[in-house]
Amino acid sequence: MINGKIFAFVMFLTLGLYIGNSQSNYTNDQSINSLLAKKRKYNKKHGSGYRIQLYNGSEQRAKNIKHNFMMKFSEFGKPKMSYELPEWKVKVGRFNTKLEADRALNKIKEKFSGAIVIPY
Repeated sequence: MINGKIFAFVMFLTLGLYIGNSQSNYTNDQSINSLLAKKRKYNKKHGSGYRIQLYNGSEQRAKNIKHNFMMKFSEFGKPKMSYELPEWKVKVGRFNTKLEADRALNKIKEKFSGAIVIPY
């Protein structure tokens, strides 16, 4: 019984050392570092984060939503309207994390129940 426990302990220890060593070999790989650098550069140029989509549908309704939002929630900035075939979209905000966007969404949903968080 004791020999089995010692054997299992030694096996787990050996396996843990092997896995830890194999992971450290990959972190020094130049191709991974290159990909990470490209990803950071892309994010700086194009941004990453979340927006709140207030509406998706007809142009006239989108204009009304945009106007109403500006009157009620000026702290989130001016909403942007865009046409993405086949519908108009009204989006607002630039949030770095989903948590920030969700907090804003809780306030916004009181007046705009169809609002959702989307990545940009």
